[in-house]
Amino acid sequence: MQTLDVCRKEHGKIWHRKPAPSSDDGVIVTITNSVSSALSLQTRNVRFLHAAFDVTGDRFVAGDYQGNMFMFDVTRNRFSLVQRTGTPCTALAFTLRRKTEFLVGMSDYSLKCYDLDTKELVAWMKGHDSAIHTISVHASGRYAMTSSSEIAQLWDLDTFQRKKKLNIKGDVGIVKVFFLPLSNTIMTCCKDDSIFAWESDTLDCKYQLPAPPGKSPHYKAFASTRDGRLLVAGGRSRFLHVWALDTKRLLRIIQLQSKITTVRQLEFLPDKFDGGASQVLGVLSQDGIMRFINVHTCKLLFDIGTVEDRINSVTVSPTGHHIVGIMDSGNINLYSVQALTAEINKPPPPLVKVVASNKMSDSTAPHGGKPKGKGVRKGLKQGKQTVKDGSETKVKSDMPEGLNMERLMAILKGYGEYPGKYRMFIWRSILHLPENHAAYAALVDKGTHPAYEKVHEQYPIKSRKLLRVLQRSLSALSHWSAIFGETDYLPLLAFPFIKLFQNNQLVCFEIIATILVSWCQHWFEFFPNPPINVLGMVENVLAHHDKELLQHFVKYGVTSQVYAWPVLETLFSEVLTKDEWLRLLDNIFSNHPAFLLLVVVAYCTCSRGPLLQCIEFDDFTYFFHHRNTVDVGQVLTETYRMMDTTPADIHPKRMLEEFQPLTKGQYPVFNKYPKFIVDYQVQERERIRQDELDYLQQRYIV
Repeated sequence: MQTLDVCRKEHGKIWHRKPAPSSDDGVIVTITNSVSSALSLQTRNVRFLHAAFDVTGDRFVAGDYQGNMFMFDVTRNRFSLVQRTGTPCTALAFTLRRKTEFLVGMSDYSLKCYDLDTKELVAWMKGHDSAIHTISVHASGRYAMTSSSEIAQLWDLDTFQRKKKLNIKGDVGIVKVFFLPLSNTIMTCCKDDSIFAWESDTLDCKYQLPAPPGKSPHYKAFASTRDGRLLVAGGRSRFLHVWALDTKRLLRIIQLQSKITTVRQLEFLPDKFDGGASQVLGVLSQDGIMRFINVHTCKLLFDIGTVEDRINSVTVSPTGHHIVGIMDSGNINLYSVQALTAEINKPPPPLVKVVASNKMSDSTAPHGGKPKGKGVRKGLKQGKQTVKDGSETKVKSDMPEGLNMERLMAILKGYGEYPGKYRMFIWRSILHLPENHAAYAALVDKGTHPAYEKVHEQYPIKSRKLLRVLQRSLSALSHWSAIFGETDYLPLLAFPFIKLFQNNQLVCFEIIATILVSWCQHWFEFFPNPPINVLGMVENVLAHHDKELLQHFVKYGVTSQVYAWPVLETLFSEVLTKDEWLRLLDNIFSNHPAFLLLVVVAYCTCSRGPLLQCIEFDDFTYFFHHRNTVDVGQVLTETYRMMDTTPADIHPKRMLEEFQPLTKGQYPVFNKYPKFIVDYQVQERERIRQDELDYLQQRYIV
């Protein structure tokens, strides 16, 4: 661990050798400000009081007891003295619109704005009668909310003028006032444990959160997720109260360790793959130790600080890479989150070769546990054979050596998607594509299917190569099973894969066929109508997880054929960008086929804001046929949550079979559809085609 003393220094390096934080404490560097007296050989420590990260998370500002403001740039390994104010600070925050400006609440009750680059005072605002203890900046960067023990004020950061004032009765007092992320809602938390939400423009009360049962919790600390959907509160007890702000209900109560008697601070740890739905919460207790727990599993992940070196307060970078701890000693500890989570994010152990007693055969077996996630696809077991030889058991897997589902799920958990360079190889492996060259060639040799002779008229594709591949692939699917010659949405479902695999048509065909067999189960039982049974499963899950949204759909006559079927029949390719779509398929292919149906529900619930605003039927139709500002990471996080929390009696897994790979040598028979209807449509199309030929022949003779 390295130490930096900023005493009598105006700039310099933070560390002089590359930091190597250990996974035990995660400390990158300790920053002190020791001052020695000319009359005494002893040095005294000037305490740091507060710190704040900028919006990039690359640098932070810290203020000490003498009013010195230091800037520390972690990326560039530089620090500098920004300002000598001469007055201790009581709160710090960066303004989001102008990235170099930051706000300082001073002990003289004033609010000042400084610029990091010019080191100049930008603005000086007055209006508080007591010390400012909280500064919260709106997501737009236009407004800031400051609060003291008796009053909260809304400031316009363009003009640096006070816009609104929120008075609280003197006998009640304010604990914290802050903006909810990504909204115009201001949350106020008072000493009587009341929590209100206000509209920032008018300061009209929007709602009040219900008080939890039992003794008064005496709230002291609050934190909300970046998507603004959860609010967590803690106080003079070992219980954390978690509210779902969508439903305004108390979601759960988390009981902490018995040694914790008071919660002093709460901070969510951001993750770039969670879509704002943060799961890791830091809890700073009275013993000076901050424990990071998963709010869904309530599992302790890691902690920082010790009883000997206590933490007074912390600041978490917006990227979730670093944590700044203001220590009880007055020093600053800079922590590396990567080092602290190294053990948690450790990949599964590698495969090792087990040499059997029979020297003619070697086998590989994974040494490690099975994945704990309930949604992990179990169908891969069907691609394995167990061969007993004497006392030893050898597992023979169809997947390439060094590749197993545990490793792949670890990659998905860590990065949210597979590496683009290896994505196609991974897909071919987890789908167990048989690569039946002879069988595919036999289907192609049958020529263009009559249903797709005029596909260019319905889908005018500019690239002639793509059009030929599309026609050939659709024809091969139709020759494999007659239903696909009558399925009008098949080109929409297949085209993204054809564009992706246009240079490997066999793989393209087999991926589409695998999807039709495993992920499109029961889709064709009501042909030519949409699969009412499958859409019913989606509606049941939506009713369980978001009844309000479903009631809104019912009110305006929006059925599952409007909000679920359009995204299912195109596999979300209409509503997502290419990168988002590939990321989604990484997760769909790696899980049980029921995962796809839950993605539809998650997509709706994550878009509930704009959907609840829609009242015209055409608006709903437009929404599910065009791209929207929905975070795929948030959708996937919500889907995994639904996989674990949906009751068994309505879970799609109850109705859908496990993943079934295509058979080797010959493709399986696909006849799960009403044959008489398909046969009738084939006959009708053939009759119309014959009538057209007769008409043309007669016209030619004339």
